[in-house]
Amino acid sequence: MKDYILRAIAGDGQVRAFVADTTNMVEKARGLHETTKVATAALGRTLTATSIMGLMMKNDGDKLTVIIKGGGPIGSILVTSNSRGTVKGYVSNPDVEVEDYPNGKLNVAGAVGKDGVIRVIKDFGLKEPYNGAYPIASGEIAEDFTNYFAMSEQTPSVVSLGVYTREDEVEYAGGFIVQLMPDATEEVISQLEKNISEIPSITDMLKSGDKPEDMLEKVLSGLNPKVLDSCDVAFGCDCSKERMAEALISIGKNSLIELLEEDNEAEVGCQFCNQKYKFSEKELQDLIDTI
Repeated sequence: MKDYILRAIAGDGQVRAFVADTTNMVEKARGLHETTKVATAALGRTLTATSIMGLMMKNDGDKLTVIIKGGGPIGSILVTSNSRGTVKGYVSNPDVEVEDYPNGKLNVAGAVGKDGVIRVIKDFGLKEPYNGAYPIASGEIAEDFTNYFAMSEQTPSVVSLGVYTREDEVEYAGGFIVQLMPDATEEVISQLEKNISEIPSITDMLKSGDKPEDMLEKVLSGLNPKVLDSCDVAFGCDCSKERMAEALISIGKNSLIELLEEDNEAEVGCQFCNQKYKFSEKELQDLIDTI
């Protein structure tokens, strides 16, 4: 079954919500990068949130990049999304291992770290992209996105994200972002707070067989939720040999000549999907001739 995100409103437009099942997306990322369980959880949560945020953008050409650097052993988490919620991403250290919490849950904060920033870059095709960095709240990812929305957009938001991995496979992944509109009444706010305090975790809901439609009803119970649309989302990389050729050209003519003289060929890899692109001696010479 395809991953998808529901976009909905509730409380007569006082609340907007995005609810996602991203199991396949996160499993593909895990397989490509061979991440440990804790790295899969950190990357998977970021992929889910970034995919939802991609759907918040208005224009087809808009792009979003999220970079999380918390000072922990995982290094950086980097995820990008287009306006259709198609994402790609990686972590600097996919082999990271940290001790679990005493209750057995993955210590994502221990891998990510708590001393750093979450950086959000929005490219709307203008001269300069929007670029904002905000302090990491906990390193558990969901709280960090909640803090980002509060600080950058002054939008009260609830972010819940989950990834459940058994052995070497992601069994469940998903999440939701619920936001209050400026005209939200105390009655609506109280009902939403009550709902959030009573619902199970994302992974528990997915384990029990809940789909995004079911989770939406629980999150927005009593607020008359209305689904606006359903969007298929996925992990997808748009790399190509042509783009890698542009990257080689960008290192400069002298560097290319040196590469040609030393190795007679080149291999360039995509960090997002690990695809390798080889350039022969003739192809390198052709690139040099174009500069």
